[in-house]
Formats: sequence, structure tokens, C-alpha cells
Amino acid sequence: MKNKNTLNKNEIQKVDWEKIQLEMKNKFGKDIFESWLRKINFSGEFNDYILLSVSTRFLRDWITSRYLDQILQIVKSHRNEINRIEISIADNDKEDINDNDKNIINSSSSNNNVSFIKDFFFQYNRIDPNKNFENFILGSSNKLAFEASKKVSENTSHYNPLYIYGGVGMGKTHLLNSIGLSLKDTNKVMFISAERFMYQFVKSIKSNDMVKFKEYFRNADIFLIDDIQFMNGKEAMQEEFFHTFNALLDKGSQIIISADRPPNKLNRIQERIKSRFSGGLVIDIQQPDYDLRYKIIKLKTDELKKYYADQINISDEIQKFISLEVKNSIRELVGALNRIVSFSRIYNKTPSLSETKIVLKDLLNLSENKVTIDNIQSLVCKFFKISKNEMLSSRRSRYLVRPRQTAIYLTKILTSKSLPEIGREFSNRDHTTVIHSIKTIENLKKNDPELCTNIDSLKNQILYNNSNEI
Repeated sequence: MKNKNTLNKNEIQKVDWEKIQLEMKNKFGKDIFESWLRKINFSGEFNDYILLSVSTRFLRDWITSRYLDQILQIVKSHRNEINRIEISIADNDKEDINDNDKNIINSSSSNNNVSFIKDFFFQYNRIDPNKNFENFILGSSNKLAFEASKKVSENTSHYNPLYIYGGVGMGKTHLLNSIGLSLKDTNKVMFISAERFMYQFVKSIKSNDMVKFKEYFRNADIFLIDDIQFMNGKEAMQEEFFHTFNALLDKGSQIIISADRPPNKLNRIQERIKSRFSGGLVIDIQQPDYDLRYKIIKLKTDELKKYYADQINISDEIQKFISLEVKNSIRELVGALNRIVSFSRIYNKTPSLSETKIVLKDLLNLSENKVTIDNIQSLVCKFFKISKNEMLSSRRSRYLVRPRQTAIYLTKILTSKSLPEIGREFSNRDHTTVIHSIKTIENLKKNDPELCTNIDSLKNQILYNNSNEI
């Protein structure tokens, strides 16, 4: 397979990928392996990492978020020198490599003993062709930032610097990437995170290579730096960044910066740097409103159906529920959808609203203080048609033991109460009794689908007050 980062593949490959695949299949199971992991291709092994590739950005993000850490552990069991794994998108061939990057690849290829990251700047100057202005989903909360980004890409130095800030997962990186993508054919574009800038800075000092560092970063026509807040407290790096910033402005380069807060709220950043940030155009991306969230969910669902037409069937009711309830960020919104998709594929069924609420429990901003032991006991008693006095009594009749164990189990998983605290709320029972009750229910659930359904229904009612679902 042809990949822009593969260097003398036949000579440098050391990892036996077939053995790794076999271990992944054994570890994750046949279904997960066939659905996701078989589609990973091995591209090459470098100094302390391996490069893999997949066919789509969705597949890359899914594997990265769910399986990459465990895959790395499998790889390390074969080659302990490997410290990380990088995944590229196979379709991103060499068309988006600029001349400088091609020279880096060629010079590295000429010497097999030279690490791929010898000319390290190339590795972190990737522009994702899948993040462009055309697929940026527009709403009232991000329209101003979008229009300013478009303006900069059409008329550089119109706003200089352009400073975009907003919470996690609001689309800042997407906009920076879109600017870089639209300008890379006619300009020298540098797109890097503050954390990577710091890494290169420290590495250059250690290797006594600061001249190359300065030349590389100060030679850019378009300089995009992401998550500038991570520069906080690092005085030496801030000093270098300050001079880089000034050098770029002096030569007329366009600077675009993203952060999670406005310039005046940046902690432990030099005042002169914050002053220069404030001297350009400062724009915030606000939390997405319902219309934008629903538009995103609708679009992402349609995209997923193209890949899994027979396995993905998420109702409009579920899409609207996710859009209404998951409000914090676009990234969380997409993550919620991915969970529902995973549920659909694993169980081969369309989730109900009740099941959706259980799957997304931790994303729905539930306040634990709404879940009390008294409420759990009352609802369990109502469900099993017994009185609370009977549940809390010392009687061990079968028709009382199971509801009591169920209530104890639900208390453990839905609250942060300790075992002794739970025992005290159930007529001063010993903590060993609480442990026995929890283990009993966990074991019964493995072979009793009806019990599983009842417990899920009770959880749903306790968390969401949906009494009509029980």
C-alpha cells in the first residue's frame, strides 16, 4: 500500500503484523475484530513508533478512542521499544505534501539508520483534508468565527492575528485546519499545537539545533497554532514564541491562534504576549444551540448509514433526544451518537429511548443528589408490590429477599455511598450482607434476561422519573 509516511518499508519493518492481528482477534473477540480491527493496515515501523493506516477518518477516530491503548500494549509485548502508534488515512496520498516535506522524506530515505523523526517538524505539520470549510456545520453559535476564518483565507493579514476561543470540542481546530487547507497550495503553511511547539523547542535546545528551529517556524507564510493555553508557565518557550510571533508579523505572515479562553483570561502567559493576541480580532465560539446540535446529529447519522446501511437505524426520536440533552460540546454530541451506533451494531437492534438514556447516563448532566436511597427503596418496593417496612425487615422470605438485594445493588451502582453506609440504610445490615446482595444480582443477571430488563427499567425510572416505563 502506498503511503506518504512509509520509508523503505521492506527494510525497516520489524513488527510481525500478522501475529499482532491474531492477538487482537483473541483479545477483542471475532465480532469487534472483523468490524473494526481487520481494516487496519500496517505501513511501517520507525524509531520508537509504528505507523498504521485506515480508509476513513471515522474509522481512525473510532479505533483511536476505543482500542488504541490496548493495541499498543499488544505491540509492546512483541517490541518493547515501541512507545506509540500513529494512524493515518490511507486515501491521503502525496498530493498534500509540500516541496519542503518531500525533501525531508527523500533525505530520510537515503539513510536507513536515520529515524523518520530526524527531520521532526514534518511529523507534526499535518493538515487533515477531511476538515474543510465545506463540511463545517454552521449555526448561530459559530457563524462569526466561521466568517472571520473564511475572510482570512481569502485575504491574509486582514485580521492579524485572528484569535478564536471556545470550550472543548467546539470546532476551533476544524476552523484552523480549514484555513490551512485552503491556503497550503499557494503559501508555506505551519499548523501545530502549542504542546508540539513546546516539544520541538525543547528537543531543539537539547540537540543544539535552535537555528533550524527558528528558520523553520519563522519562514511560514501562514502560522496556525492550536490550544495556546498549554504554553502557560513555560517562560523560556514563551520568550521564543514571542520573538517568533514578532518575526512573522514583521514579514507579513498571517497568524491564527486558538485557545479555550480569551487572551485576558490566559493564566501564566506573559502580558506582552496577551497584549499582542488582543491586538488582532478576538472571536469566541459559543455553545451550540439545539438547531445546530440537531443538524450535526442528522448529518453524522446520514454519514454512518453510508458505511453501515444494514446495521444503523437510529430513529428521529433518538436523534432529537441526543440533540436536546447533550449540550456541552460538539465532540460529546458525536461521542453520544457513536455510543448509540455501537449499541445498535453489538445487539443488532435499534435502541429504545429508555435504552438510550441508560447508555448515555454519564453525558446527561444528572445530579447525583437527585438519586437518594429512600427514592430507590420506594421505587423498588412499588415495582415488586411490597411495603418498605417489609423490605427493611429481618424476614428472609424469597419474595422479600430479591427486592431487597435489587435495591441494594441499585444503590451501589447509582450512588457513591460506601458499603457500610448502604448497610445502615437497610436496617443496619452488615457490609458483608451488602456485598453478598450485589454479587447475587450480578450473577443472576448473567442468565436471567427478565431480571436484566427489570433492573434497566428501574434504573431508568430512578434516574429520569419515567414512571410510565415501569
